[in-house]
Amino acid sequence: MPLHSTNFSVGGVAVFFTGDRSLDVALAPSLLPFCGGFTPCDVTIQVSRVPKLYPSIGPKIFDSGSLWRLHSSEKRLEFDFTTPALGDAPYKRLRTDSEFRSASLLMSEEFRTSTSSLEYPVDELLIMHRLTQERGIELHGVGMAGPNGANNLFVGHSGAGKSTTARLWTSLYEVKILSDDRIIVRESPARDLHPGDDPRQIFMYGTPWHGEGCFALPDRAPLRRIFILEHGQGNVITQLNRSQAVGELFARAFVPFHRHEYIESALSFLDQLVESVPCYRYSFEPDARAVEKILQFHD
Repeated sequence: MPLHSTNFSVGGVAVFFTGDRSLDVALAPSLLPFCGGFTPCDVTIQVSRVPKLYPSIGPKIFDSGSLWRLHSSEKRLEFDFTTPALGDAPYKRLRTDSEFRSASLLMSEEFRTSTSSLEYPVDELLIMHRLTQERGIELHGVGMAGPNGANNLFVGHSGAGKSTTARLWTSLYEVKILSDDRIIVRESPARDLHPGDDPRQIFMYGTPWHGEGCFALPDRAPLRRIFILEHGQGNVITQLNRSQAVGELFARAFVPFHRHEYIESALSFLDQLVESVPCYRYSFEPDARAVEKILQFHD
């Protein structure tokens, strides 16, 4: 029986993992704020050490080009993690079942590293894939709670102004930035609901995977509006219709593309999301007037 264990929760996905060594279950610094006694858990991982890992012989499904590759093996998926400094042999392998509920994480003794077993990108890949089984998705955006209950999500590609938006708001108002780069949007799991909560309410959750501003909180907030960010002139807000909104959000979503059912699940949830939450395009100039435009805006 494994001697050590710990757990964390990101985006309403609770992960419990065990190992024979305390070092094997030590959380990366970025995950420490997300640590806690969350029950029941959605994902269980057992960490173990093996003398050596060889490249997977199963069919390759996806290659990130640098950090990891995905292979299929019987009814499991295998994520092999590599680094150019260590050659082609993986130093770590994550094996999961098809629903991402049970997994094993194999650590090669050949390549001893000082990093946490679940450091990035292992943690994000695990959460992103588990969200395919739930009503949720990870988006490239800034999640902001307040002021005056204006819980807005500003979504944008790299360079669209997400970190600029976070810095502008925090310099002017007491707002809570859940993340300045990656936000999880979903229906709340039952364990997170409070008395009187609507189980269909859409929430945005902070994640450990921050941007330039280093905003990353283990909190959530009800989502009121979504703005698609782009640089422009005059701070112009334009409402998007349903199909436009789904397309814009999908283009800025973190979705596993290697299985069509994951894509269908993401599109189905986004369709539900834009039906529940108004979505706008925001062409803005990076100064205080951009903030005031949002505060004075009414649907």
